[in-house]
Amino acid sequence: MSKKYNINGLQDLNVKLISLKVDYKMQETMLKQDAQAYVKQFTPGNLIKKYVTPTSLLKADDKLNISSKVMSFVLPVLMNGTLFRGSGFITKALVGLATSKVGKTLDAEHISSIFNSVTGLFKKKKKVKSPAFADYGIPPDSETY
Repeated sequence: MSKKYNINGLQDLNVKLISLKVDYKMQETMLKQDAQAYVKQFTPGNLIKKYVTPTSLLKADDKLNISSKVMSFVLPVLMNGTLFRGSGFITKALVGLATSKVGKTLDAEHISSIFNSVTGLFKKKKKVKSPAFADYGIPPDSETY
């Protein structure tokens, strides 16, 4: 594909060469930006944001009950590893059985409400200001006051 340019002298040639270089650099930066935007669509973080939303997790959890299965495995390990670290084998076995039963009853709604209540303990509470006295211009010695 050949393009015809109207070049009559060395100065016209240099002007056309500079304009072609500028066009080349602009196209290069645009291609780089488009490629970066395209690749960014398929990063693991972006895919998680796109497909793993709280509503989709709750729908999947209602069908498969994933959170209760995970909690029935994680809760005994967590309890035996932290609170009952120095206890004996029988105590750890009993704690493991009890927490696995409790973990099976937990679902995504229970876990999210527990998480919200725990995070609510650490949030700063906003002070509620009482409304200021509203002066409507009625003198205090008036009969309507």
